[in-house]
Amino acid sequence: MVTGCDRGLCRRGCGRQNMQLNTYDYLADVPGNVESTDLVEVQFKNTRKGYYHNVNHLDLKKGDVVAVEANPGHDIGVVTLTGQLVKLQVKKANLKSAEEIRRIYRIAKPVDIDKYNEAKSREHGTMIQSRQIAKDLGLQMKIGDVEYQGDGNKAIFYYIADERVDFRQLIKVLAETFHVRIEMKQIGARQEAGRIGGTGPCGRELCCATWMKNFVSVSTNAARHQDISLNPQKLAGMCAKLKCCLNYEVDNYMEAARSMPPREAVLQTQDADYYQFKSDILANLVTYSTDKRMAANLETITGERALQIIAMNKRGEKPLTLLDDETAQQVERSSADLLEGESITRFDKTKRKKKKKKNNERRQETDKREQKPQGEQREQKPRNEPREQRPQREGNNQQHRQRKAKEE
Repeated sequence: MVTGCDRGLCRRGCGRQNMQLNTYDYLADVPGNVESTDLVEVQFKNTRKGYYHNVNHLDLKKGDVVAVEANPGHDIGVVTLTGQLVKLQVKKANLKSAEEIRRIYRIAKPVDIDKYNEAKSREHGTMIQSRQIAKDLGLQMKIGDVEYQGDGNKAIFYYIADERVDFRQLIKVLAETFHVRIEMKQIGARQEAGRIGGTGPCGRELCCATWMKNFVSVSTNAARHQDISLNPQKLAGMCAKLKCCLNYEVDNYMEAARSMPPREAVLQTQDADYYQFKSDILANLVTYSTDKRMAANLETITGERALQIIAMNKRGEKPLTLLDDETAQQVERSSADLLEGESITRFDKTKRKKKKKKNNERRQETDKREQKPQGEQREQKPRNEPREQRPQREGNNQQHRQRKAKEE
């Protein structure tokens, strides 16, 4: 009985190392899978993998640190795959010669791991110093990464160069400086992105850093088949090259495009001639316009209907409209709009009416005030007048009346 499985995933098959190009072994819980072959997949720094024979019949599991044969000395790596799936990986890697597949010595001892950690701690400093040496020699190249062998006797320098570089003098200087065996490996921009890793525009880890080992050339024809705008900024990936994912769905688009009408075909009806404006290949829909350069009287039909109209035009027949009878009925049913008879400015009119009513009411009030006789108008008294001043004011009024009477 196998334990440690949840939702169909085996614990021994999906163990994740802190490394790239991790492989899920879906046959790990099958009895006799490990005994079917002695081949083992071992992964080293970043995306470098190797395949080895387990000649000593060690009980190896995914995640074990092992010491493997190298030239010269030995190297330290992590087991990433065992059993039947390793044969498929070897076939994919095109390792035909048996001499290319070396052997596993043993499970790494504490002494081996200490040497391995000591060699790894020197990689960054070696890379910075080697870049300065290449610059002093005037070489047009970029050293992107340095990887020391597990025993510290060898170092692999990964570099990028647009043209051919004569680095014989560089190897001599590097060997004298670091006192190790030097190996130079040229990589491209895609391989560099895979070794460094990162997150793509889709929000996921880069394909070249997670599962992709073999790189296939990508051309702009892949974008044209999928009707993607040829914008270099959107089509380029983290490596400044065309995205590898452009090749993922090209075959489906090319197969679906066979049932689509040609782009230059003109559909003739009794009313007008229609030109292809845009198309949805996967949905098998084509939109036609009566103008070549702009959207005018757009009509969307299926690819089968467009091919049917093209065949009718070849016979000299012209349909009444692009839509067939069933499609026209569906359009009429679906075109019921609740606000079809309403005006866009219907809310503005109500606001104007309310404003007019308020203005009329104000005018009527002002007219009534002006029409009142003078006798009805009361004498306005000053507000907030102190009580002490009120009797004095009444006395002044009496004196004023007496004076007027004497004068008369």
